[in-house]
Amino acid sequence: MSRNSIVFGFGLAVALFSGWVLFPRALYVNQHQPIEFRHKIHAEKSGITDCAQCHVFRDDGEFAGLPSNDTCAGCHSDRIGTSPAEAKLVESYIKPGHEVPWLVYSRQPANVWFSHSIHVKRAGLNCTDCHGNLGESDQMHLYQVNRISGYSRDIWGHSMSRLGRVPGDGMKMGDCEDCHRRHGVEVGCLGCHQ
Repeated sequence: MSRNSIVFGFGLAVALFSGWVLFPRALYVNQHQPIEFRHKIHAEKSGITDCAQCHVFRDDGEFAGLPSNDTCAGCHSDRIGTSPAEAKLVESYIKPGHEVPWLVYSRQPANVWFSHSIHVKRAGLNCTDCHGNLGESDQMHLYQVNRISGYSRDIWGHSMSRLGRVPGDGMKMGDCEDCHRRHGVEVGCLGCHQ
């Protein structure tokens, strides 16, 4: 093996390591949700088994997004437990009437139009098809925001190589296109982009 081959191989290994390991660590900033939230506890203690019980659809069929304080106040107008997170929810947000500034893992770029009602109500997809098993999580995973785009790492997925990707790990355009192909649904560019 020639010296040039060794130098090239070493340089390639350093470049791949930098691109797949070091660059993502420099690209993303870790942030914590304003309040610790546990889907699993809510499902077990209150019997909430359907995402739509908290993540509701508006009257026009469109998704309303994250639960409002009114939804949380249905159970948490006063403290019902002993957790510091619930105390913070009640004292800092519900009683003063301030909405919780949740960090949104799945916020899409402004030029993307996405209808939850078409996908959930008409197509019959489950929330887990795109969002993974968040409803079974004991705690929310760390929010990582891209320093350049301002979007969550959950849009790209947690592996830069995207090898071994599981449902709910990434919501890139290619992921949507793959799902549409699997279901035999074709929409033009303007079906999703404004």
